[in-house]
Amino acid sequence: MKKYLIWVLALGLVMVTSCSDDNNFAEEGAVDGQVELNDPINDFVWKGLNSWYNWQTESVDLADTKDDVPDDYHTFLNGYSDYETLMLDLCYKHSKVVGAANAVDRFSWFIEDYEVQNQAFQGIRTRFGFTSKMINLNDGSDKVVILVAMVEPNSPAGDAQMKRGDLISAINGTVLNTSNYSSTYAELSNETVTLSFVDEEDGKFSQLEDKTMTRALVAANPIHVTRIFNNIGGKKVGYLVYNQFSGSFNDELNDAFADFKAEGVEEFVLDLRFNGGGSVLTSALLASMIYRTAGTGIFAELKFNDKQSNSDDFYTFENRNYIFNTDGKYEGDEPINRLNSVNRLYVLTSGGTASASEMVINGLRPYMSSVKLIGSTTYGKNVGSITLYDSPKNDYASELRANPAHKYAMQPIVFQIYNKDRESDYIQGFTPDIEVNEYNYWNNLLPLGDPNEALLKAALDDISGVVSKQELSKAQLQAKLIELTLPEERFDKEMYIDPGFPKRKQ
Repeated sequence: MKKYLIWVLALGLVMVTSCSDDNNFAEEGAVDGQVELNDPINDFVWKGLNSWYNWQTESVDLADTKDDVPDDYHTFLNGYSDYETLMLDLCYKHSKVVGAANAVDRFSWFIEDYEVQNQAFQGIRTRFGFTSKMINLNDGSDKVVILVAMVEPNSPAGDAQMKRGDLISAINGTVLNTSNYSSTYAELSNETVTLSFVDEEDGKFSQLEDKTMTRALVAANPIHVTRIFNNIGGKKVGYLVYNQFSGSFNDELNDAFADFKAEGVEEFVLDLRFNGGGSVLTSALLASMIYRTAGTGIFAELKFNDKQSNSDDFYTFENRNYIFNTDGKYEGDEPINRLNSVNRLYVLTSGGTASASEMVINGLRPYMSSVKLIGSTTYGKNVGSITLYDSPKNDYASELRANPAHKYAMQPIVFQIYNKDRESDYIQGFTPDIEVNEYNYWNNLLPLGDPNEALLKAALDDISGVVSKQELSKAQLQAKLIELTLPEERFDKEMYIDPGFPKRKQ
């Protein structure tokens, strides 16, 4: 389809011929003056950010005058022996530099291998395959447990028969407590780990078993659970647990909505509590499946920095679903399955609901009669990124003509997202309309899709018009959530542009 040109082509890919002669990659030891440039990759890092970075004008060391004097510029770059350190120092008030409390940029990162990163964008990663929460029992003891919140099928955790609601008391033989939980939890980054499981009843713990597992390559299907509930206040309710906006599963997502549509669902509950984001295009497609009446109106607008203002763009609600393979390449399209009779939306949220997930909330609010949030406050990410490669001839935006000598890349924030009413002010996250903290149910966590599961029950009760309060025990009320992130999970809250995104200039 002509109007769905590969996005990188629109950024300037022309006449891909022999790349060896015309890419003009900087050479090691290049001299413009008296000071040699020790490492040309540092030059790529600076120039890529200078061209694209969202806060380029706020970062002193990214000023356009920084490279005016070659000797001074090379001396500055030669002061860095680590590419990631250089990148994060150039970013504006990055959390790794100044601390999360004062951070502006919490999201940009350096990529060691962009081929591995591209797989991760499609949900393919080496991992154990479970999502967890760490709970301080706060009962006068120093006891800490890990609550298993979700398990991916066909993963090491799934093969080990782990399930949602499992409690872990020790990692590699070290019992978790309030003094050692940080260093002990970090062992979940190891290739192989042994977990000790316990059972809890009336405040007493009993040992169950140990399970040892090794990381493996897992291709997680983001359509985790689908259910249809009949006669909820006289209505048929669709329910979807959706865990990542991954373009390679757009066809499976559309198939799920074909079932919802065929069943005539009248209310819809979208569970995004484990969804840190992903593809902006898939976010627009999901919103299109939910709300038919939006037609092809504007779903979201993207605003880039002044240097890249010609990239400013917008997404509409769609009548076609666009399909990508696991390499992120566009493969074709099909009619989108749009629900016929849903006028309001329930979204189940947590602190892990971020970026493209928040984009769905923000993008649908101007259209639907109600977008009601149930759970806890979302993460707060209204900005997104593209991957920058060492391809100076294409303004660092094309993988196809990247320097073949290495696989380094960057994933900096380059745009801010707005809805059709120009609203984008949710950097503190979206506050739930009905607050339900999942971790309070640490000793009685029901399966996802169970109508009595705490967050889902709150939604179904609201649909039914039932005013109910779920009672918590003393042990549940006093429990505290410990926020920890493993290094490999730092960048799970992502919102990025697919290479297949069409340009739609207004």
